[in-house]
Amino acid sequence: MEKTASGTGDRLVRIDCDIHPRLPRLADLAPHASRFWAEMFAYRSIDRQELMAYPVSLLPQRPEDPAVQADAAGLAAAHLDPMGVDAAILNVLSGAHAAYDPYIAAAMCESTNRWLAAEWLDRDPRLRASALVPFQHPEAAVAEIERLAGDRRFVQILAILNGEKPLGRREYWPIYRAAAEHGFALAIHPGGNNRHAPTQSGFPNTRIEEAVLQPQSFASQVASLVAEGVFNEYPALRVVLTESGISWLPGLMWRMSKDWKGARIEVPWLEQPPIEYMTRHLRVTTQPFDGPLDDGNAAKVLDQLPDPGMLLWSSDFPHRHATRGLPHGLPETMQNAVWGANALATYDRLELSHG
Repeated sequence: MEKTASGTGDRLVRIDCDIHPRLPRLADLAPHASRFWAEMFAYRSIDRQELMAYPVSLLPQRPEDPAVQADAAGLAAAHLDPMGVDAAILNVLSGAHAAYDPYIAAAMCESTNRWLAAEWLDRDPRLRASALVPFQHPEAAVAEIERLAGDRRFVQILAILNGEKPLGRREYWPIYRAAAEHGFALAIHPGGNNRHAPTQSGFPNTRIEEAVLQPQSFASQVASLVAEGVFNEYPALRVVLTESGISWLPGLMWRMSKDWKGARIEVPWLEQPPIEYMTRHLRVTTQPFDGPLDDGNAAKVLDQLPDPGMLLWSSDFPHRHATRGLPHGLPETMQNAVWGANALATYDRLELSHG
């Protein structure tokens, strides 16, 4: 294993920072749980773990061939091999994120991580994973981070976008402390527990509203992490905004930095403008790209990011997008870094296997 941006020969290193395996079912989790929790999963009918507020049959969210995400071999044949991927990070969007019972959430997270290791990571050396940890139970989350610290194939911990509270709140700080100490990044991915509306005025009626308003939720979480002082407390922590889009972020950086000048008395621990913290600590993934379709204007949107190192390649496989490659308009000077070098600089635990 090595941490390097050099590929084989002249080929660029490609690191896909967001792909999705199938969700585990009861039969998958039970062998990786204690006898008590395996029985409880069955008793409480924990089988399908869809984390959705719209029909599971919604076509844009489903691959045409379920086999492409059924197992590591299918994923390799459909995506890793054709795209020449050197490493790919698995993100499981599970009902564990939204379970109200903190104890069953902890058991589901641990069983899912064990399933990921045994059925996916062990079967393809290119695969990496986000660890599921129960934000509902910070002590158990810390314990799971410490259990996985020795397995460097887990490179980050995963939080859902619309959870119980803003992610900057101090009750979550033990999770961030453990993550930073062991080199895990924090990934925030769209998803919610459906107990809190994703807008200031309630729940939207349509899928398109839910989709286009997600940047509001991302902005709320970023503002919380910055204002509460998470990045001051844990300067090594990096946060990957997965499937967040890009176009909204520069505006938030400018506006929060402007308003900080007049409201900084409330946040004396912020010794620099918020844009400085965001540039150092935040990363965004390329899919789904929300910029203009024409190359010229897309390039102008990308150019507004204060540091090109903030952009990570992702395909969001197997979800369908206009391209699984880089966004249109990405300057050629940035392409090598976005394909892989930026990810290697972001993930302290990410090492490449060329065997």
